[in-house]
Amino acid sequence: MDFYKGKLVFITGGSSGIGLALAKGVAANGGNVVILARTKEMLSTAEEEIKKAQKASGQKVFSIVADITQPEKLSTVLEKFVASSGIPDIVINSAGVAHPGKFTALDPGIFHWMMDVNYFGTVNVLKALLPQMQQRRSGTIVNISSIAGFIGVYGYSAYGASKYAVRGLSDVLRSELKPYGLKVSVVFPPDTDTPQLEYESQYKPFITKEVAGSAKLMSADAVAEDILKQVARGKYIVLPGSEGKLLFTAQNLLGRLLYPIMDMMINSAIAKIKFGQ
Repeated sequence: MDFYKGKLVFITGGSSGIGLALAKGVAANGGNVVILARTKEMLSTAEEEIKKAQKASGQKVFSIVADITQPEKLSTVLEKFVASSGIPDIVINSAGVAHPGKFTALDPGIFHWMMDVNYFGTVNVLKALLPQMQQRRSGTIVNISSIAGFIGVYGYSAYGASKYAVRGLSDVLRSELKPYGLKVSVVFPPDTDTPQLEYESQYKPFITKEVAGSAKLMSADAVAEDILKQVARGKYIVLPGSEGKLLFTAQNLLGRLLYPIMDMMINSAIAKIKFGQ
């Protein structure tokens, strides 16, 4: 994809999961990559993987150790990077966390954590980089939401709310940034085979596991490839895989009919609990 050739692509959460897969995909398509995460060791390992994926010599790979939930420190770090390496052409907000559980069982701190990382982390990054992209009057913003960002998934009250917020933010930015020549994409990935999903699995309620069990798990590389293709085409709504497209269509075209379908799946899971399955 020539769209990424020679461009500087900034990716949060770039040391693992979808973020790392995106970084490798950009490198494979001739782009220069900046990955940001909190752990230096993971960033170093990720850098080596990205370099192996590079299409040609001369491509650059940068890594930044920073916490997106600390806006003042983040702003300072990104200001220094831009001064030395330039304004990114594409900003991908991929950093995210998830901790499932029933609403009444989740500690309030979990809700704040989800919002701090998934939503405010995205806000903090864009606050630091968008003004200069606006001044340049070019660039692309890619915000990673989730299927749980347009469908209420059992057991994901904290995570889903934060990802709905990412969608809402993206909807507004899409309108506000058009006069500046900036494009926005919002991504709704399905369940993806990542370390994050492995972490979530230990906390999922039984019903959540039953409902999600029918979903097809995608690899991070497959999700990233789909994202990069659709962003290159200028798509605003990005739905990797077929399942997300089906659910999004059901939600937006069929409206209320989706809720009875979800209820049926949950009732089936509850029946298994009652009958000891």
